[in-house]
Amino acid sequence: MELPRGMKDFESTENSSIEHIRYHFKQLSNLYGFAFMDPSPIESLSTLETKSGPAIRDEIYYFKDKGDREIALRFDFTMGLTRYIASQKSMKLPAKLSSFGGVFRYDEPQKGRYRYFHQWDVEIYGKSTLESESEIIEFTSRLFDSLLLKNIIIDINHRNLVESYINKIFNSTESQLVADILRAVDKIQKKSKDKIIEEFQDRYDKEKLEKILEFSQIKGTIKEIENSFDISQLESWDELKSLFLSLENRGVSNIRINFGIVRGLDYYSGIVFEVFDQNSTLGALAGGGRYDTLTKAFKREDIGATGVAGGVERIILTMQEQHIIPQIIQNRIAVLYINEEMQKVAHSITSLLRLNQIPADIDLANRNLKKQMDNANNARYSIIVGPQELENGNVVLRDMNDGKEGIISLEKLTEDPKSIFNLETL
Repeated sequence: MELPRGMKDFESTENSSIEHIRYHFKQLSNLYGFAFMDPSPIESLSTLETKSGPAIRDEIYYFKDKGDREIALRFDFTMGLTRYIASQKSMKLPAKLSSFGGVFRYDEPQKGRYRYFHQWDVEIYGKSTLESESEIIEFTSRLFDSLLLKNIIIDINHRNLVESYINKIFNSTESQLVADILRAVDKIQKKSKDKIIEEFQDRYDKEKLEKILEFSQIKGTIKEIENSFDISQLESWDELKSLFLSLENRGVSNIRINFGIVRGLDYYSGIVFEVFDQNSTLGALAGGGRYDTLTKAFKREDIGATGVAGGVERIILTMQEQHIIPQIIQNRIAVLYINEEMQKVAHSITSLLRLNQIPADIDLANRNLKKQMDNANNARYSIIVGPQELENGNVVLRDMNDGKEGIISLEKLTEDPKSIFNLETL
């Protein structure tokens, strides 16, 4: 029997990585004052069609339930959280919400994304202010810092800046034209300029399209862009510049202005941004921006909204590329025993470690030491209980990465179980 296409089982190691990211996400959410909630995984289809219309049906899972109602599985957290906020007439604003969990999309499966995958998400609802965007982007930067990921760049832009430049070049404000050209710009990170021009040149002037695509490849600091481009012709430049300076004031240094960032979803209405590992080809690890038009679609004209979501599986692949081992695996201990006589002491040590919140494993099948070692490949350290050492009140501590060993007394292990993480001091 096979799973449906695009679905997968999450095995132990990958699930540990997901929990590792969840842990850091929830810690940071609490630090920044985001209230954690889990919006319903099932929505009315009409809710998910609120902004995108019936066309969204091609991209999601939807069906009729036993009451003949049209319902759908969530494809992100933003729609559910916005529906929830729109219904809370007495909620104090600004409201800061966060979520973490699984979502469903009927996309073509690709590396780092199946049709069921995990996302983290934070949103701020209330008066539209630049500092809300700064808070969201600062949070995003700190999350990647906490996961120890390197080479992370956050590219920021303003949708209105790009839309106004498109209007200027094409001398048109026709909505379909703007939407199509924005889609062309959004493809520049995934396709070559020639392929994009080939796709759109039957409908739009090739020379003007080339000019927009050249514009979309401009990136850098405020000074670099002002020295290379006449920013006086750009709407919303001052707002984008203010955001850049606000983030610098918050100590966020891994930011860059990038005129090619527009975000594919049409509900974005202002600042937009995406997160990349500069040394990877995986694509965006997270993205977000302002989407006030969505709250208006939910009949809440008085509420602005900004947020960000990140792809958990894609972040895990990035961690693997950078050889980062999740802490939940990193601190695991395997308790091994030389023979059956040593088993009782080994179980006692295992229970001691667990009582002190140290993840510990022990063989339950009375296998020989070699097989126990083979099964301890996810442990950072191993404790080996042998008759010779035990006679002197000691056990062996081994670093499973480099094979280094030391001796630790049972007395010290009992008094300070966490001393096992300091092999070099033994």
